[in-house]
Amino acid sequence: MAAKNHFSLLLLLLLQLFYSGSILKNCKTGRAELQMNYYAKSCPKAEEIIKQQVTELYYEHGNTAVSWLRNLFHDCVVQSCDASLLLETTVGVESEKDSDRSFGMRNFKYVNKIKSAVENACPQTVSCADIVALSARDGIVMLKGPHIDLKTGRRDSKMSYSNLVEELVPKHNESLVNVLSRFKSIGIDTEATVALLGAHSVGRVHCVNLVERLYPTVDRTIDPNYAQYLKVRCPTPNPDPEAVLYSRNDRETPMILDNMYYRNVLEHKGLLIVDQELVSNPLTLPYVKKFAADIKYFHDQFSRGIRLLSENNPLTANQGEIRKDCRYVN
Repeated sequence: MAAKNHFSLLLLLLLQLFYSGSILKNCKTGRAELQMNYYAKSCPKAEEIIKQQVTELYYEHGNTAVSWLRNLFHDCVVQSCDASLLLETTVGVESEKDSDRSFGMRNFKYVNKIKSAVENACPQTVSCADIVALSARDGIVMLKGPHIDLKTGRRDSKMSYSNLVEELVPKHNESLVNVLSRFKSIGIDTEATVALLGAHSVGRVHCVNLVERLYPTVDRTIDPNYAQYLKVRCPTPNPDPEAVLYSRNDRETPMILDNMYYRNVLEHKGLLIVDQELVSNPLTLPYVKKFAADIKYFHDQFSRGIRLLSENNPLTANQGEIRKDCRYVN
C-alpha cells in the first residue's frame, strides 16, 4: 500500500513538472497571455475603429489591404510580432524597412492614420503590434478572404532587429526547403506554410525579383507561353528598380485571396522559385492539390497559419511598451 501511494505521489509530481514546464514555455513566448477581446474593457471600440480605418483606406487605396498582410509576415518572422518593422531610422535605431528584404513594401504612412484614430479614442492603450495584426486580419476580409479571429494583447518593441532581417525574412529566390525550415522554427507546420504562401495570390512581384528566371535563358519549369507574357512585363534583364516594373501574382483575380494561386503553380505559372517548387516537392504537392480543389479548405488552413504566425513570440505583460507613434519608441 505504501509503495502504491509512493508511486501515485511520484506520478503526480511528474505531471506537475510537465504542466509547469508547458506553462513556463507558453509564458516565455507570450502566447499564453494573448487573449480574445483583450481591449474589451480598456478600449472597447478598438477593433471596430481599426476595421473602419482599414475599410476606408481600402476604398481610397486598394493596395493597402495587401500591404497590411505583408506587414504581418515581415513583422512576425523577425524575432517577434512586436511592430519593430514600423520603426524609423533614428539615432541608435536602424529601420527594418531600409533592408533590401523590404523592397516594394509601401503604405507605412497609413498605419499612422489608423494609430491616430485609435489614439483619439484610447490614448496609449492599443499597441502598434496589435494594429499590425488586426489590420492584416481586416485587410484579408477586404481581399475577399476569410475572417480570422485573432488574439490581442501584444506590446511594442523598443528596438529594431534590422540586423536579423537579412537572415530571417525569406529572399525572393529562396528555396522551398529553406522557407519550410524557417516557418517550422517558429512553430508553423508544412501544411500551414503552404497555405500562407497562398498570400501570393494577391499583389505583385517586381521585375528585379523575376528576371533571373527569364534571362539569359528561361527557367525550364515555367510554362513557355507564360514566360513570353512575363518577358513582355519585364523586357530587360536589368530593370531599373525605380521604374517599378512588375507582374501580378495572379492575372485572373489579382486582388482576391483565393485558390487561383495553387491552380497557377500546377500549370507552371508560379512567379517565384518558391512558388514553383511547391509542385516538385513531394511533401507540399498534396496540399497544393487539395487547396486548388477546395477554396474553403484553403481558407481554413490559411486562417490557421495566420493565427500561428500572429502569435509568434509576442511581447506581453510588462515587456516592451505601448508606443504613442508607431514610428518611434516613446
